[in-house]
Amino acid sequence: MILRSNLLLLAICLGGGGISTFSEKSSSSRTSSPLVVSALLPISSFTTTAKTKGQLTVLSSSLTQHQQQLDEKTVQIVTKRSQSTNAVSNTATFQSLTSLSSSKTRKRRRRKESPSSPSWSSPSLTRKQMVQARPYKSAIKVLRLYHSMHGTLAMPRRFIVPQSAEYPKEWHEIDIARTFYDMRWWLMHVRGHPDRVEELNQLGFVWGRLQPEWNNVIEALMTYKILNNGDVMVPSTFVVPYGDNMWPRATWGIQLGNCVYRIRSRHDFLQGDNYASRKAQLDGLDFVWDVSEHLFQKCYAALCHFAKLERARQQQQQKLSSHASTVHPNSWHSKRALRVPSNFVVPSGTENGWPVELWDFPLGAKCSAIRHKGLYVKNEPHRRRALEELGFQWSGNASLGWLEVVHAAAIYSTLNGRNLDVPLKFVVPAPPQNSNKNVVESNSIFNDFEHDAWPWPENLWGLPLGQRLKDIRVKGAYLSGSSANDRRAQLDALGFNWTPKRGRKPKISCK
Repeated sequence: MILRSNLLLLAICLGGGGISTFSEKSSSSRTSSPLVVSALLPISSFTTTAKTKGQLTVLSSSLTQHQQQLDEKTVQIVTKRSQSTNAVSNTATFQSLTSLSSSKTRKRRRRKESPSSPSWSSPSLTRKQMVQARPYKSAIKVLRLYHSMHGTLAMPRRFIVPQSAEYPKEWHEIDIARTFYDMRWWLMHVRGHPDRVEELNQLGFVWGRLQPEWNNVIEALMTYKILNNGDVMVPSTFVVPYGDNMWPRATWGIQLGNCVYRIRSRHDFLQGDNYASRKAQLDGLDFVWDVSEHLFQKCYAALCHFAKLERARQQQQQKLSSHASTVHPNSWHSKRALRVPSNFVVPSGTENGWPVELWDFPLGAKCSAIRHKGLYVKNEPHRRRALEELGFQWSGNASLGWLEVVHAAAIYSTLNGRNLDVPLKFVVPAPPQNSNKNVVESNSIFNDFEHDAWPWPENLWGLPLGQRLKDIRVKGAYLSGSSANDRRAQLDALGFNWTPKRGRKPKISCK
């Protein structure tokens, strides 16, 4: 009340004469002007009467209403300013996002529209775009130029026009092989134009290259099989040669080895609805899907045939030997380990008794690789067992031969009182096959043994021990390397005669 009284008195003193003047001043200023007035005019400088108290009451109520109106207006102004600030902020954000979206749209549109007006020297154009853009007159001009330079239109599977004066500039760095040998180009420029067909025939256009690439690949694979005795194991680097009339012209230049590898590893050409029919075509050609298994089976077949021929040869020699008139069915030749010379190659020609598919197979080198590098048998225990059942030895020919010789020599030395002077033609005998023992033995002392107590183990039957010991004595066989001294000591302990007497020895009596 004191504050409002002071305001009223100030208004009277200043000659305002009414509330309206003060109210207008108050509404024009949002600051607390009554506080300023009260500071200028202290309360003690005024006196109040009964009359003035009533006026002050009226003025106080009016002032209260005015203050409420002022507060409401202030709230409205602040609210409007806040809304205006938010609207401006939202508008700026929207404009920023719209600008960014428009920029991306423009870039995307430029990328899409850029090929429509291309620079024809660009090598990044697709074949379809080049085909659609090049008229036939321009294309036939380029084909004539290529034919005049190379004498044929059997161009490589990929031929990029060089940047030379001979070719039109608009064709520089364009792959014309994929452009012209394409069915779309034929449909657009050649179909329905017999004169153009005749023109292309005169240039030697290879029509077979317009068909799907699968047809040419399968035709090349069939030709390869015919030319290689039924073999379809195409080397990975093989390319169908150009100019070879043994091959269809449409297949010249095909990287057949790479195509076969991709078919086997990634099933190229075998996707979609054509999978079953195309796989049946490959199976009809005996296509090899598992190369490792195929190579092992080929090596195993060669080993089986080698063992068959070798045992037949040994049995024939035993029949002709003067020391045995009968060949035991379980002789050393049928049970002995396979020993393939490291340089052995399967001979070609039907007179040698080998199948055609095994001709020129390096069996000796393969056996060495199996033995030392684990070829075909690494992480394949079933293959190891198959080789062992066949008689394959993992220790090598030299070690195996020495073990057989020293084993037979030890038995001979024991039977002959520590004397290892073995006749040259001595062959480890097999036990007699009948009770009459009408079998010519190499030494009469062996006739005293029954079949069950035969001193010679089965794996040594038929071993030419006399010839092996002669090779040791004359040629130093088995006596090379770090184990030579140890082997000499073994022979000395068995009573080996290093310098036998020359001349014929008396014949051994036979019963």
